[in-house]
Amino acid sequence: MTLDKLPIGEKGMIRAVNGEGPLRCRLLDMGLIPGTEVMVRKVAPMGDPIEIHIRGYELTIRIEDARNIELAPKGEEVAG
Repeated sequence: MTLDKLPIGEKGMIRAVNGEGPLRCRLLDMGLIPGTEVMVRKVAPMGDPIEIHIRGYELTIRIEDARNIELAPKGEEVAG
């Protein structure tokens, strides 16, 4: 599952950050690193962007970018 599919209020563990070049680097720089827990806080009225809670702060990202964040299935361990 990817971050854009995570329901509001649910938590997930980042398994992988996809994308190429500057996009992937930007996502990693924002703290979206494999092994990190993330929770969807809010979704904008039109569905884009979404607000997530990660590493003790709120971050707003576009749905298009959230599709590049793979989440681990519940119970799966992720090496971080």
